[in-house]
Amino acid sequence: MIEARHLRVLRAVAATGSFSAAGRELGCTQPAVSQQMKALEASVGTPLLIRSGREMRLTQAGEALVRHATSILSGLTAAEEEVAAIAGLRAGRVRLVSFPSGSSTLVPTALAALRAAHPGTRVSLEEAEPPHSVELLREGDCDVALAFRYEGAASAGEWDDMVVRPLLTDRLVGLVPEGHRLSRAESVALGELADEPWIAGCPRCRGQLVEACESAGFTPRIDFATDDYPAVVGLVSAGLGVAVLPQLAIESVRPRGARTVTLEPAVRREIVALTLPDLAQVPAVAATLDQLARAAGRT
Repeated sequence: MIEARHLRVLRAVAATGSFSAAGRELGCTQPAVSQQMKALEASVGTPLLIRSGREMRLTQAGEALVRHATSILSGLTAAEEEVAAIAGLRAGRVRLVSFPSGSSTLVPTALAALRAAHPGTRVSLEEAEPPHSVELLREGDCDVALAFRYEGAASAGEWDDMVVRPLLTDRLVGLVPEGHRLSRAESVALGELADEPWIAGCPRCRGQLVEACESAGFTPRIDFATDDYPAVVGLVSAGLGVAVLPQLAIESVRPRGARTVTLEPAVRREIVALTLPDLAQVPAVAATLDQLARAAGRT
């Protein structure tokens, strides 16, 4: 195997014409130069230099290797500089995937702070709900995934192979039309909404809604289902049904024509940032996780 340090010595010998001059240029002794040249010739399996008295010239193989050495060493230098820039957060890229309510609340604050602290770090954003966002992370299609799971979910071990950065606990709230009979109530038991038509959200949230309602003794009649939170609010505001939304989603929209009510018993979901163990060591990824935690109110 050809080593970069041997190529540097060969190039110096070719440029200066002797081991002693190459040693002076490289800051090492003449015997050290000679030893490294012997090691290089052994690794390539052919002579690279012809020594005749004090004169030294390259063989055909030596000329070819010197010709390639310049581009190889310049490429290594460029690679070292780029890696150093990434390690020092002067450069780098992070691919972030987030669910919509996280994209509109936590992500903007976190990315603005990241850009201010490390302007050379670029972050791309794609939206996906879990578990799809988690699959993207496992498949190498993103570096950080903002995800959630509901308390007591059967899939509690689904993130055991990942680095999990807890961000916040998000409570679900009820959403009813402004003139609804329960719109002024301090708290509402889920069972009080048993006879209402329902507007459901994303598949995971829809599943949680059905599970919570069945625990309260009824099966919800879902008239509409949409992943778009403003659409959910619009449908509720128009009096077409009631909904249960995460508090984080309410923060991202203005529920005009609708009112939020506190649900009892409380239903919560855990918001986390996920990455893989090796990726967690990458400075730009670690900085992104830190800023997401700060945006969520944790230090």
